Amino acid sequence: MNYYGAKELAEAFRTVRKNTLIIAEDIPEDKYGFKPAPETRTVAQTLAHVAISTRWAIEMAKVKSVAGFDFPALFKAAKEEESKPRSKAELIELLKSEGDRFASFLEGLKEDFFPEVMELPFGNKTRFEMMLGPKEHEMHHRAQLMLVERMLGIVPHLTRQMQQRMAEAEKTRAATT
Repeated sequence: MNYYGAKELAEAFRTVRKNTLIIAEDIPEDKYGFKPAPETRTVAQTLAHVAISTRWAIEMAKVKSVAGFDFPALFKAAKEEESKPRSKAELIELLKSEGDRFASFLEGLKEDFFPEVMELPFGNKTRFEMMLGPKEHEMHHRAQLMLVERMLGIVPHLTRQMQQRMAEAEKTRAATT
């Protein structure tokens, strides 16, 4: 019995995207051009990269084999798309629309899709692993964005939430002693 299917995968992805959107909102637009190190993406490019990276998973779901798949063209198109100038509002809308599109796509997958094995140049993977990949990929880049927030003097929202819970717990403890 599989306890993590299409519905759960879509919901988990929505949670990850929700947190990415909060970071996108927390970073001021005038910092979207910030690049933490040479040869890295700017904040804006990272957000665009995260937004559109779900597209490859949808494309991979349509094929039985990647034999002959033009990965260089896919990566070139992605790099061009993520480098397009966009405002903060446009990037947030892109994150929302692409996130909704991917989560809806995941919800529509049949349970018998997930155990299928895809032969890939770097090793075989189940379709489940392939569909989990965008969530893991986004979490990787979200961690980078949280570090960027720290570099910009912003306390990440997850840290703020934890600090608030700790302060409330301390208040409760102090009131009972």
